[in-house]
Amino acid sequence: MNNTHNIYLISDSTGETLDRIFMALKAQFKNFKHNLFHYSFTRTENQILKILEEAKKKEDSIILYTIVDNKLAKYLSQEANKKKIPCFGVLGDLILNFSKLLNQKATNIPSGQHALTEEYYKRIEAIQFTMNHDDGNSIIDVDKSDIVLLGVSRTSKTPTSIYLANRGYKTSNIPLVNENSIPPKLKENPKTCCIVGLVAEPTRLHDVRKNRLTTIKEQEHIKYINLETIKKETEESKKTFKKYQWPMIDVTRKSVEETAASVIKMYEIFSNRN
Repeated sequence: MNNTHNIYLISDSTGETLDRIFMALKAQFKNFKHNLFHYSFTRTENQILKILEEAKKKEDSIILYTIVDNKLAKYLSQEANKKKIPCFGVLGDLILNFSKLLNQKATNIPSGQHALTEEYYKRIEAIQFTMNHDDGNSIIDVDKSDIVLLGVSRTSKTPTSIYLANRGYKTSNIPLVNENSIPPKLKENPKTCCIVGLVAEPTRLHDVRKNRLTTIKEQEHIKYINLETIKKETEESKKTFKKYQWPMIDVTRKSVEETAASVIKMYEIFSNRN
């Protein structure tokens, strides 16, 4: 149980998908010691043989792969089996089963998800929009946002916005100092777009803000990290969200990915109602 496994991630593309799948897999096991070896853009039998020779030299090697070329994937599986190295294809059966369900042949083109499609350009546009509307900037056209995130300082507005942008959502985020910091367009028409309030426990905000002190002017330190002040900010933000009937998410114990997933659900509900 205490063995250190050597994990080989072999992909015919960037390996990003495979890496994420492995991270999700790893999270399911508390005692999983491993060394990680990435091999991207693996598209020839010669490349595969070299990787397998390296893997064979080490004990407890395991191979995970995403290779869409059926012939090459089969070659990898067979050669790994000959060398008695556990080898698992992540997408093979899934592509095959979807091919049957959709009644169409898969393209089997590596990096197919990175093609310059309409969805790709939409995502790039969303990223540009979001970067221009970070931290209360460019509020003149805030109504063009798909999503607006509001919250007091350090409620993960910017990282959540960037994550949403990478999913294709034009996102603005606005620091909530008080109700006057909300753009008039949003107050006049609270349902102009999907607006979500982010909140967190005051003690958590207090800890996070203390770590940020080096970037704040000296005279602002005391007020910025005063627990009573933070409690008041948090309560006022909740009252504001309730006043305009904007949904809230408590980000205290949520990762950025979890927060973004909740925001997307709210956006879908908002879109269906409008």
